[in-house]
Amino acid sequence: MEKNDIVYIKSYPLSDGIGFVELIDYMGGDESAVASARVSYYNESKGIEKDKKLIKYLLDNGHYSPFESIVMTFRIKTPLIVVRQWHRHRTWSYNEVSRRYTSQNIEFYYPQRWRTQDNKNIQGSIELTDNDEILIGKKSNKYLRLHVHNSIEIYNNLIDFGIAREMARMVLPQNLYTMFYGTVNLNNLFKFLDQRLDKHAQWEIRQYAKSLLRLAEKVAPISVGYWKELNLGDEFL
Repeated sequence: MEKNDIVYIKSYPLSDGIGFVELIDYMGGDESAVASARVSYYNESKGIEKDKKLIKYLLDNGHYSPFESIVMTFRIKTPLIVVRQWHRHRTWSYNEVSRRYTSQNIEFYYPQRWRTQDNKNIQGSIELTDNDEILIGKKSNKYLRLHVHNSIEIYNNLIDFGIAREMARMVLPQNLYTMFYGTVNLNNLFKFLDQRLDKHAQWEIRQYAKSLLRLAEKVAPISVGYWKELNLGDEFL
């Protein structure tokens, strides 16, 4: 992929037209991983077919360090409930919008479907049945929107009183959208995807992980394509 092709490559994981993942810059590609691996022998590319075999060998045998020569920067807009999980991946470099500095673009995530607690997995959830979605989901939507409305009203009142943004922000709920820049090499992105594409991961962050996977495949189609084949089910192939 040419550098000019990456501009505004964007995905909307939650289908609400607000949250997104955007690939804004990258360094390297499949050829970088190949060159990094072959430098041990003072060699570089030996042609596309041999390069593909080398990438397959590296992934099959757990030799992931050559993929650290492929680096990507994403711009991500996501709810706080997602970003706080995301930041647990400390191998990324982050810079996030600060509500200490701005009161602009305050937006909220409203789930299309609600989930109930999974009794077998204490940190997991399962989708409501269609009947429960009509009954419980409708009430939940009403309560969430009321809570957001009240929170915004209190927040604006505090700002009007002269309270600092860094304190007024305390009343804003966890479905508030935030935006951050995240930079990661392909090796560490693979580790992120391994955890966040898992069926036990929270549904929202799984949608973002799928977007990252699609965008990374544009940068390193051979490496990411074979990683998918090796680690994921038919759903992703």
